[in-house]
Amino acid sequence: MGLSRLAALHGVATSHSPSPGVTVPVPDDTVVAVLAALGVDAAGPEAVRESLATAESAARSGLLPPTVVVWAGEPLPPALAALPPGATLDVALEDAGAPPFPALRVPADRPHPAAPGHADAGTRATPEPGAGAESGADGEAGPGTPPTPPWWTEPPLGVHRLAVRAPGGRSASAILVVAPPRAPRPAARCHGFLVQLYSLLSARSWGMGDLGDLADLAAWSGRTLGAGFVQINPLHAAVPGDPTDPSPYRPSSRRFPDPVHLRVESVPEYGHVPDRSALDDLRQSAAALGDTVLNKGAPIDRDAVWELKRQALELIRDVPLTPGRRAAYCDFLAAQGQALEDHALWCALAEEHGPDWHTWPPALRDPRSEEAARARHTLRDRVDFHCRLAWLTDEQLAAAQRAALDASMAVGIVHDLAVGVHPGGSDAWAQQDALARGMSVGAPPDAFNARGQDWGLPPWRPDALAASGYAPYRGLLRALFAHAGALRIDHVMGLFRLWWVPGGRPPTEGTYVGHDAEAMLAVLVLEAHRAGAVVVGEDLGTVEPRVRETLARRGVLGTSVLWFERDWDGTGRPLAAEQWRESCLATATTHDLPPTAARLDGDHVLLRDRLGLLARPLAEELAADAHDTAEWLGLLARLGLLPEGEGDEEGAVRAVHRFLLRTPARMVGVWLPDALGDRRPQNVPGTWDQYPNWRLPTADAEGNPVTLEELAAAPRLHRLMEVFERR
Repeated sequence: MGLSRLAALHGVATSHSPSPGVTVPVPDDTVVAVLAALGVDAAGPEAVRESLATAESAARSGLLPPTVVVWAGEPLPPALAALPPGATLDVALEDAGAPPFPALRVPADRPHPAAPGHADAGTRATPEPGAGAESGADGEAGPGTPPTPPWWTEPPLGVHRLAVRAPGGRSASAILVVAPPRAPRPAARCHGFLVQLYSLLSARSWGMGDLGDLADLAAWSGRTLGAGFVQINPLHAAVPGDPTDPSPYRPSSRRFPDPVHLRVESVPEYGHVPDRSALDDLRQSAAALGDTVLNKGAPIDRDAVWELKRQALELIRDVPLTPGRRAAYCDFLAAQGQALEDHALWCALAEEHGPDWHTWPPALRDPRSEEAARARHTLRDRVDFHCRLAWLTDEQLAAAQRAALDASMAVGIVHDLAVGVHPGGSDAWAQQDALARGMSVGAPPDAFNARGQDWGLPPWRPDALAASGYAPYRGLLRALFAHAGALRIDHVMGLFRLWWVPGGRPPTEGTYVGHDAEAMLAVLVLEAHRAGAVVVGEDLGTVEPRVRETLARRGVLGTSVLWFERDWDGTGRPLAAEQWRESCLATATTHDLPPTAARLDGDHVLLRDRLGLLARPLAEELAADAHDTAEWLGLLARLGLLPEGEGDEEGAVRAVHRFLLRTPARMVGVWLPDALGDRRPQNVPGTWDQYPNWRLPTADAEGNPVTLEELAAAPRLHRLMEVFERR
């Protein structure tokens, strides 16, 4: 019981429920290892007793939990409402230059309220999913909620420091997050494209889609098709390798983008490079590289693309900046601060010692060591080069969003935030204190994967995040929101809890570790509000009770994929359009799922069979898939959405999107390959080199690559988009 109690106090689960009515205990060794990663000694009965006594003593004496969340305009949270009479509150505002916030005092004659629901204050107690201010669907106070007391004055929005002094000499401090009640939403219903940017080559691309292509797609689709957004894959900086892992979901840094996405010719200094012949040679090589992808069936070669761009950018870097450009660069360096210095230094050291900092000389493994400080000086030329690349990429990200808004897009570019980072990369090196050593994020066993999953991504320590005022998290969000109309959060359930797998153990021997979900959500909503950006959560699969309701209440849109939307609590049949949730982005498929054309005829089942991924005999899988598809096509026909009749694949794809438009979904996404009849998934989960994941160009129904210029004129695409025009 002692270990279970200690684990509960630190948000570590000792069992999990993979399905209703089923409870699976977590091995004690796993619980001990996870607690150790959180800085809690549980290695033996005596250690458990001592750690438990310390945690419970702090809980009994604590006035506040580590983080207090105030939703603007809503009733006080229990932690503040239950402060004793005579307590004094001092708020140190986030903006140090703002006038001091007046001290607040709980009246001495106020009756002492009942103890609040933070019995674990002083430890990192984790709220239940959906916990927080009692509020209705629109963020309003629920029935029976006490009014805001007269002694309370709400601080401005922000992440502040709160200090409390109570009679009797007790005191406490906490992070105070004051957030708006909801994240921004699209002003009106809108539709747009979903695309993997690398796959979108144009006549000007250097072998893969780039930020110039993104700006052009946004400008064309906004002006010509009335699109309201373009959602893309994460553009995070990758870990260089031989070859580089092409997955955008296992990056070196989530905060900084990868310069491989630069449109080299759009860099202002490009036109002033004196060695034009060298640039011409590189452009010819880039054209040949693009030709192998577009005309010779080769997959996208990210490393070859980067080698050409790197050489061009080295030449561009030698061009002196004009005074105005120099001032803009200096402003960027000042704004990014230590985080950019660390990232650029990691890039420079990776060139010298390899891309995994664990293998570097021991003194360089600590970014704050004297040896690392000397490296900043000796490698200052390379550090500046990588800082310059981050600046140039930031400029082109801004240009893409401007192009989208200039085309009257309601939202613009929807960027994507991966779940975590590569353990050997830049963020993992620079943020070692905030990450749980020896742990990896994954997923528990379920009906689809009996062995569970280990994603190889080190998780953030919830206690370290809270102690820092969520600084790494806030910096990450601000960087991504800077040039985004919306941000997609991959595996948004990770704001509430993540499955931790101790190193050396299989995913089946992991456990859930909870975050302070209300604090994570409040910081997200706060930064989205400051950026005026929409938030879309990827909430597919098994989700804890109340999580979707909590996210919707705070304005975070969900993700609804047609083939998964069924009446799971009733008939199991396709869910009627009017029963879909309004607070979502609705689409027919995603990057991890088959394109609609392949889904309709079962081709995706045959692909998975060839790759050895089926859990049942092929005949059973085909029969089950055909039954599911027939149910959907039957519904579409009964609703009059399939005037083309049976056997018309293109007509069926249009019918699927006609149905999506009948739902109340706030955003409707079109997987761009669907508009061309492409049958190949961009990624097949469970494969590595058996399939060219993340390396396929957008193609037509015959598998022929299609450029952006050809796409814009494609009759099939325009026939599909007529569905949206008529609407």
